[in-house]
Amino acid sequence: MALLALGCAGLALLLHPIKPPETQSSMMAPANNTANSAGPVLQSMSFQGITLDMVAPARAMEQVVHDAIRIAPALEAFVTQPETWWPQLRDEAELLPSKVLKKVAVGPGDTLMQLLTEAGAEPADSHQAIQALGQKFNPRRLKIGQEITLTFERLDDGEDYRLFEMALAPSVERELNVVREDTGFRANETIREFDLSHARVAGDITDSLYNAGIEAGLNSSLLAEFIKLFSYDVDFQREIQPGDSFEVYFERHVDDHGKTVKTGRIAAASMTLSGRELRYYYYRPHDGGDADYFTPRGQSVKKALLRTPIDGARLTSGFGKRMHPILGFSLMHKGVDFGAVSGTPIQAAGEGVVEMAGWNGGYGNYVRLRHGNGYATAYAHMTRMSVKPGQRVRQGQIIGTVGSTGRSTGPHLHYEVLLQGKQVNPMNVRFPSGRKLDGAEYERFRRYVEQVEREIRGTPVMALLSGAN
Repeated sequence: MALLALGCAGLALLLHPIKPPETQSSMMAPANNTANSAGPVLQSMSFQGITLDMVAPARAMEQVVHDAIRIAPALEAFVTQPETWWPQLRDEAELLPSKVLKKVAVGPGDTLMQLLTEAGAEPADSHQAIQALGQKFNPRRLKIGQEITLTFERLDDGEDYRLFEMALAPSVERELNVVREDTGFRANETIREFDLSHARVAGDITDSLYNAGIEAGLNSSLLAEFIKLFSYDVDFQREIQPGDSFEVYFERHVDDHGKTVKTGRIAAASMTLSGRELRYYYYRPHDGGDADYFTPRGQSVKKALLRTPIDGARLTSGFGKRMHPILGFSLMHKGVDFGAVSGTPIQAAGEGVVEMAGWNGGYGNYVRLRHGNGYATAYAHMTRMSVKPGQRVRQGQIIGTVGSTGRSTGPHLHYEVLLQGKQVNPMNVRFPSGRKLDGAEYERFRRYVEQVEREIRGTPVMALLSGAN
């Protein structure tokens, strides 16, 4: 107690230092002045219930110690029994939130079970929640980058938490959540409805179609669809020049505030290349034929084969005689090369059957497809093959990815077109076209085109946020 008292005394002096005698203060008591006095003399000082006698310092210190011993019990209670002073102070566990939110994102190779357990959910709870979700949505269809919000609830006012809710939105129209109930987990689904309208985007090309499209406001999905649509007739490596232009008329879904939340199908599109216009319209024939894009004359845009079965690549080597980069002498190059980043998806140039999928000497990983009318296509130096011999593929289906296997100096796609077993130049061959509308069907199509053109003229060119899906 004596030590505590001395500590109190020292604390008192530290917190309330004595001011010098020259300083007048309301704490000072007036002094008796004599004729020869040089000034006032400080006799005592009082603070916080402790009086200091400044005339007799020893007696003053005795006073401090005496008063410190007097207040020591209160100070001890202040330190050792804080609840006496702050009754509202609670246990640490009581300060924990009742619910905690965590957000996770699907990465390459991730499973939903793995994501839930790594976030802190018990394996049994994760399994039940995934089973409940499966009644509304197949978890295997989760895409890389998909965000999932997890809510954990605190158990019995303790420090432990358990999975309470899992929520995700596979698309802008569809929201799913799985909530814990007394009997387990239950899945709920909400379908959002948006108004359908059309928008129009146009631009001039200064360096590349991709840059011009992004600058004009096209999002990545619309731009990919536009490039694929014109890839049947346009060599994007050689035919596009500065000053060319494009226009896209497409569906868009808007919310109650008029904001574009999702883009839909391209209804009409055009490109003007060196003064020559290519214009296509999406049309579904009334006679039960397949919906497709058609020229103003009713000719299907779709060809039997794609000239470039890879998006966003550059032509690095053409068809014909060349100095081989590895062998060092002139050799016939029986295809065309497209330079691209390793892992870039490769599409099937046309519908057909896989004749070969495997290692093929200098070609490395090699896939060959057999199409109709004597045509075949081959794809070499792949890093990964996604098809097997005998498998039927559709046009545009991903059959593998770009690599640098076999006799190769870097990642690229070596692409060949074979006619009756002989390689031909993919850039010059005229591929068979699709359907030609005629008769009554063509008349219906012509009236439809007139209606679409009126709608296009009545729709102002706008800038669309590139973030819309």
